[in-house]
Amino acid sequence: MINKKIGVLLLFVLLVSFGAKAQRATSMRINEVLVINDDNFVDDYGKRHAWIELFNSSAGTVNIAGCYLTDDKNNPRKYPIPKGDVLTQIAPHQHTLFWADGEPDRGTFHVNFTLDPSKENYIALYDADGKTLIDEITVPAAQRPDVSYGRVIDGQEEWAQLTKVTPSTNNLTLDSNEKIENFKKNDSLGIGMTITAMAVVFLGLLLLYVIFKQVGKAAIAASKRNAQKAGAPATSAPDEVSGEVFAAIATALYEMSDDNHDIEHTVLTIRKVRRAYSPWSSKIYSLRETPRK
Repeated sequence: MINKKIGVLLLFVLLVSFGAKAQRATSMRINEVLVINDDNFVDDYGKRHAWIELFNSSAGTVNIAGCYLTDDKNNPRKYPIPKGDVLTQIAPHQHTLFWADGEPDRGTFHVNFTLDPSKENYIALYDADGKTLIDEITVPAAQRPDVSYGRVIDGQEEWAQLTKVTPSTNNLTLDSNEKIENFKKNDSLGIGMTITAMAVVFLGLLLLYVIFKQVGKAAIAASKRNAQKAGAPATSAPDEVSGEVFAAIATALYEMSDDNHDIEHTVLTIRKVRRAYSPWSSKIYSLRETPRK
């Protein structure tokens, strides 16, 4: 009993520690950076500025309040992300955007530094202790206007110039489906798709038939076993036909064939019957008593 309680307690501690780990900001990643914003996304004031996108790579919600963003390796606590803002809670595999406009008074997501288009830009994200580096990236110099620098796939290691800028959404978006395009190319009339669909349906029906047949046999066998255990007389299988049934069928067939060859029932026979009886000689027409004289 004691060992069981200890096991449950250890499991509870493990789950709590796993949940706490899933909520830590260490799963956040710098995902995309736009240095020159000439004709791109605007902030909540309708202004165009450089921006930094963060991505939550974990399966749990992460609160980045209290963490730090910086563009200076010697000052990891340059911009403390304010606490108390519900928008700092980032849902699993979701993004959030920070504006590098140097105007932190405009809100939580406006940092106190800007990005310089003429040189490399170092950007780092530190944990709430101000010492633990979560992620960092150096954006190359000579960035093109409205072309971002980001991860090819969200949260992955490979970085590239992204001509299709994707603030607050996935860096890799699929404009077409490769399988559908192959079908259009190799099966423009849809014959192959039709045959495949019909084959799947028929195979499914066949599988259901086999399953139900086997289940039926198993049920019949179980019923027989239960009947034998209960001492009931064994009955014939549903597929077996008794001799009485064959005899009845044979008799019916014989009667039917006999009727087909019997033509006498269709002949009307009239036979004259000679009768010696006459009503004039019957006693019912005579007097019952002789009249008295």
